[in-house]
Amino acid sequence: MTPVRRVVSLVPSLTEAVAAEAPDLLVGATDWCTHPADLDLVRIGGTKNPDVAAIAALRPDLVIANEEENRAPDLAALRAAGLRVQVTEIRSLDQAFGELDQLLTAVCGLPRPGWLDEAERAWAALPRPTRHRTAVVPIWRRPWMVLGRDTFAGDLLRRLGVRHLQAEHPDRYPAIPLPELRAAAPELVVLPDEPYRFTAEDGPEAFPGIPAALLSGRHLTWYGPSLAEAPRVLAAQLAAARTY
Repeated sequence: MTPVRRVVSLVPSLTEAVAAEAPDLLVGATDWCTHPADLDLVRIGGTKNPDVAAIAALRPDLVIANEEENRAPDLAALRAAGLRVQVTEIRSLDQAFGELDQLLTAVCGLPRPGWLDEAERAWAALPRPTRHRTAVVPIWRRPWMVLGRDTFAGDLLRRLGVRHLQAEHPDRYPAIPLPELRAAAPELVVLPDEPYRFTAEDGPEAFPGIPAALLSGRHLTWYGPSLAEAPRVLAAQLAAARTY
């Protein structure tokens, strides 16, 4: 198999993960790949609408993607253009650790990164919650969409003592009317700042009387170097929940 010397990333988390170890490998990334901030790469469109011709013109040895963030037709078009595409599936913390190790070491041929060991230690050191607060976890509004079953962010919250009330919903990101979310009587509403940028002025007002925790979306949904500090950051933000 051709050694990996040129990589195009279609996933912000994976862009950061590769850049932290071997930035020279990266030749292209999406418009949403914002970390590290000083990354100077050819931009090839969004995660959902990558420019296949522009990617092919970069002559990558590897295109890295994710089964949730990237669309199957786009990945099929890249393969039809003769490109090697590595698709990750990350729906839990343990799966994230395994997929990152596989991608960086076995696929890209890099040494196992120290931040990955640090992240595993940080999450393993979390005390087991004695109880779980119930929560709704919106990720969008107009319409309101929330975390459902089988999600990476849901697994992180569970480890931090938060059980979201739609965890058994048949959809992974269901659209649920706001009155129904309120009627579920959560103890907490968790509002990340991505993909929708919830703020104190845009979200908590929809859940009067319910404490709201404003969370860093990067620490809740990204699987990369941010995982090492995510337990500390998210735990502090959850502890700061208040009624607005």
